[in-house]
Amino acid sequence: MSLLDEFLSHQGRDRGRSANTIRTYRSVLARIPGLETATREDIEAWWRTRLHLAPASRNVELSAVREFYKWCRRWEHRDDDPCARIDPPKKPVRVSRFVGKSDLADLLAQLPDDLRRAVALGAYGGLRVSEAAALDWSDVDVESRRIIVRGKGDKERHVGLSTVLLDHLLPEAGGNVVRGGGKAFSGHTLQQKVNKAIRGAGVDATFHKLRHRYGYKSAEAGIAPTSIARAMGHSSLSTTMGYIAAVDSDLDLIAEAVTR
Repeated sequence: MSLLDEFLSHQGRDRGRSANTIRTYRSVLARIPGLETATREDIEAWWRTRLHLAPASRNVELSAVREFYKWCRRWEHRDDDPCARIDPPKKPVRVSRFVGKSDLADLLAQLPDDLRRAVALGAYGGLRVSEAAALDWSDVDVESRRIIVRGKGDKERHVGLSTVLLDHLLPEAGGNVVRGGGKAFSGHTLQQKVNKAIRGAGVDATFHKLRHRYGYKSAEAGIAPTSIARAMGHSSLSTTMGYIAAVDSDLDLIAEAVTR
């Protein structure tokens, strides 16, 4: 077994990485010439060939490479880190965009039941598409109005279950929530299906913008950033602050003031 195969096996078996993450790691690492014995100069030369990519894509690739060499050092396959001098590219800070109220109403009225439930989980529960795809009725506590969400790294968090969201999820069929008890979609498959259906409904959005709506509306209601971060499963508060910046009610005061 190659070091790459051992690494990927470890990531899935011991680190609980998702199948989608494993596929991404393999895709990135398999394209690096001489990965297992590459020198620092080799990896830095490879990194220069990635300059044409968007910062987000480059960060994904660099993360995969760093995880591989971190694993190599831990298991004594190497004693150096060939990417030690590479700095991750800075991603531009953008104001979060989200699905509007009328567009959301249209989607919930038009989509088939499984995709409607997925859309409701994104918009009213703030779930990531992979979290919505995997949600089981055993993790929905109707009595306490809570959903147990198993997010990145198999971390659990609780999300409030509103009456509106519950109405879109019912009837309870047991098993997978989105599929109404059927076999769960993978996160990748659900994302493709939902995004295609959203475009088909004439709405300029993606599943991820449903989650943006959840964050924006929470910030608009004055919820503390730490509470929003906890509900959405953000590992960094800086991610949450993007929603706070998008609300910025002072801008409305300025807009009115300058017209007087």
